[in-house]
Parts: sequence; C-alpha cells; structure tokens
Amino acid sequence: MARSNDRFKAAFNQLVDALGREKVGYELPSETILARELGVSRTIVRAILERLSKTRIISWRGRRKRLQRLPREEDRFSEREIENLTERLEGKFFEWILRTDVAPDTRLNVSLLARQFETTPHALQDFLTHFSRFGIIERRPSGGWILRGFTPEYAIELSEFREMIELESVRRLIEMPGDHPVWAQLDTIEQDHWALVDAIDTRYRDFSALDDRLHTTINSVQSNRFAREFQSLISMIFHYHYQWNKRSEKQRNAVAIGEHLNYIDALRTRDWIKAQRAASSHLATARKTLLASIGTTRPPAI
Repeated sequence: MARSNDRFKAAFNQLVDALGREKVGYELPSETILARELGVSRTIVRAILERLSKTRIISWRGRRKRLQRLPREEDRFSEREIENLTERLEGKFFEWILRTDVAPDTRLNVSLLARQFETTPHALQDFLTHFSRFGIIERRPSGGWILRGFTPEYAIELSEFREMIELESVRRLIEMPGDHPVWAQLDTIEQDHWALVDAIDTRYRDFSALDDRLHTTINSVQSNRFAREFQSLISMIFHYHYQWNKRSEKQRNAVAIGEHLNYIDALRTRDWIKAQRAASSHLATARKTLLASIGTTRPPAI
C-alpha cells in the first residue's frame, strides 16, 4: 500500500537524491532519524528501505544500512509520476483553502499540512516555493511560510492578463473542427453544470472545481507554455482565493453557473463576436468578485 502512496514516492525520491550526494559505504541513520528527516512515518521509511535494498542501492542487515551503490536516474520515480503527485497536491491545497476558510496572512504549518495532504514536508516545501514567485505565498525571514492576501493593484493586473490569455483561447477554440476533443469535454462540463443547478442548495461550494474545469478546458487549446503555467495561478486565485469572502456565496455561484452556460452556448455558435461578449462578460464578473473579496469594488487610482 505504501508504494502507491504519494508520500512514499516523494520521500523515496528525496532519500535517493540525498544518497546520490554520499559515497559508497555511507551508513544510513536509524529509521527514527530518517522518518524525522523525511517527514514520514517509520512504516513508510521501512517500505523505502525495502525498495532500496531490493534494487541493491543499499545493503540492509538488522539495524545496519549501508550504501552499496550510487543511485541512478532510473531508480527514481519518473518525472511524470511526480508531476501527477504535484497536481494532486495542488488540488488538496486548494481544497483546503476552500473548505476551511483560510484567511489572508495565515501562517502555514508545513508539517501538519504535509500529513493532512499525505505528502512529505519536502514535497510541500517545493510546492510552496513554486507559488512564492507569484507573490501569493511568502517565506518568512525567521522560517516558515505565510499565505498573503492580494492588493487591488495585483488583482487588476492579474485580471487583465487573464482576459488576454482566455480571449486568445476563445479565438482558437471556435476554429476547432467539430471532432476535436474539446467539444466533447464542453458537453460533459455543461451536463455537470445542470446537475449542480439541481443541487445548488447543498452543493454550491462544488462550483469552484467546476469553474476551474471550464476555464482550464478552454485554455487547453493553447500550446503556449506560459499560458499553461499561468493556469495554475488562475486556479489558486480565481477559483479558491475569492471564496474567502463567504457573503452571498450560493447566490454568486448560481449567477456564475448561468454565465458559464451562456458562455458554452456562445462558443458553440462559432461566432467570434458572440463568444467574445460572453467571455468578456463572465471574466468581468470574476474580476468584480475578486476585488470584492479583498475589500474593494473599484479599480485602484492611477
């Protein structure tokens, strides 16, 4: 079971990387110390040691664990597996923000969150470092991390950039042939919207994930690597952060569902003017929602 666990895979790669910096003959510390350094349980540590022993990276006799050969790249879990792990970690992190009403300027307990997300502190640190370059998450001078709020200026700039990217995606999408997979994906997303309409009283918080799916699908028609990278930031802010403001959340989500359905209908017309208007209208609403969540409804003074 441990071998299929995200925490196991991340910790295994972490230890393999560390062993790659040692010399053959190096003696590994105790299971207790390894568990503390990797931020996992001793059960996972033993599973890691078993894999290392089976691949003859270490020799393991009783309490003695010695490096038998230096690890090779093929000994690690593949980058694709780690990418999948990162994607799942993103989902867990965003879901935590959404479901637990995390406020701006919240200090993050990395060890506690790593256990909650079933990953390692090392993997979570990498994840936080990834987002820190956007100014969303900040490393504290004294150590640790803090989740920052957003200024009106930041929100406006982000919204403008988002609109540029998505309108270009819309232009490309309406030119896609009828057998392109994106149209079937939009059909499924539309059905899921109607299902949420029927259960809006109890499932209105599920809209955030559906919102993410729609915009991610629309932007998927772009091969631009920077647009793909930006989608992660969009998920963090527009689909989770704005919900820190819980006032009228069900009503806001119901309105947004209606805008999504109009948006999908406009895309199907293949008419640029109609699709552009529907996209711009919905993105303008998203901008207002974001500004409201940080205490303002007007753009900052220039």
